Amino acid sequence: MAKVILLTDFSEEYAKLLLKGIVQYSKENTPWVLCKMPLSYRDLHGVEGVLEWALKWGADAIIAQFYPTDNVCIFKQNGIIAIAQDFKTRFSEITNITGNHHLAGKMGASYFIQKGFKNFAFYGFKNIVWSEERCNGFKEELNKNGFGQNYFEYQNIDFKELWYYESDSLIDWLKMLPKPIGIMACDDNQGHHITELCKQYGLKIPEEISVLGVDNDDAICTLSDPPLSSINQAVEKGGYETAHLIDQLMHNPDGPAKDIIVQPTHIITRQSTDIYATDDTHISVVLKHIHQSTDTKLNVDDIARLVPLSRRLLETKFKQVTGLPVYNYIFNLRMEKFAQKLLETNAPIVEIAMELGFSDYKNISRQFKQVKGCTPSEYRVTHSLKK
Repeated sequence: MAKVILLTDFSEEYAKLLLKGIVQYSKENTPWVLCKMPLSYRDLHGVEGVLEWALKWGADAIIAQFYPTDNVCIFKQNGIIAIAQDFKTRFSEITNITGNHHLAGKMGASYFIQKGFKNFAFYGFKNIVWSEERCNGFKEELNKNGFGQNYFEYQNIDFKELWYYESDSLIDWLKMLPKPIGIMACDDNQGHHITELCKQYGLKIPEEISVLGVDNDDAICTLSDPPLSSINQAVEKGGYETAHLIDQLMHNPDGPAKDIIVQPTHIITRQSTDIYATDDTHISVVLKHIHQSTDTKLNVDDIARLVPLSRRLLETKFKQVTGLPVYNYIFNLRMEKFAQKLLETNAPIVEIAMELGFSDYKNISRQFKQVKGCTPSEYRVTHSLKK
């Protein structure tokens, strides 16, 4: 039986999902004893005080949001496994629960590009590993697609700075941005800050500013007005893998301990990005129809009948707006829908494929692998909690 301290912010969905994954592992194996320690205890007593309490309690491991200046080595020196949850930096001395933040940034940029945006921005923090890597991924994908000159950035210096203390400079930045614009915030909290300021100062969401967060924290995303779109991450699986690692290290303290990498999985679209950024009314009609009809068979000839354009002219205009031919755009969108359903349901893969109008299962498996780098079954195993 393991005794594990969780020193984190349990008001956040990320921490709750980590805990859920740990509990699931505990249920499948020897039951663990978990202590939810508030961050205020670390702030009051320091990391040394946390260690003192952990030794008295007989803790085997601690999963914590550590400050970069914390002497995290003191836990191992006292026989306690220490794992750092992404907070400000990664540690080289201990294992980290971190994320593929660079990929999340690339996903955000691709998402806005597919919606026809020509102007893009990122709102985040300097010197915070997860924010900077998401920003870098976002910029890299824009540059790859030729939109580097249409990029804007607002980076805070102080991670603890409350958004309303800097509302004047932030709203000035939001006002000066070209419209319409797609803004990726480094997380859901910062995305919510943008929607609050836009509402306060009369900037229209999503017509002028379209906002995307990260973490898919349901409480924050639905509190936002309008509700905030967000990048979902396989956090629960990360918690499960962390528990498995702790179990291994308890039996073999000198065994390998690689970082736990939480992967972004898909984007949940809510009203904050429910728009297609184009002045071409015909292409806007086509885009809206495509996004509303991903569960049905679509072909370019049928779509062309929706607007007074020849198929050739439609293809030309559509590629000018989205950067993709109509068929490729539909294909990519359906692949994302397919991937989303793989993670959100336990339905057989064949059933999901048929529901989305894919009649040739072997062919869809091959096509999925071309896009995602793995088969549908491999994708589900990789991103879902192992049962």
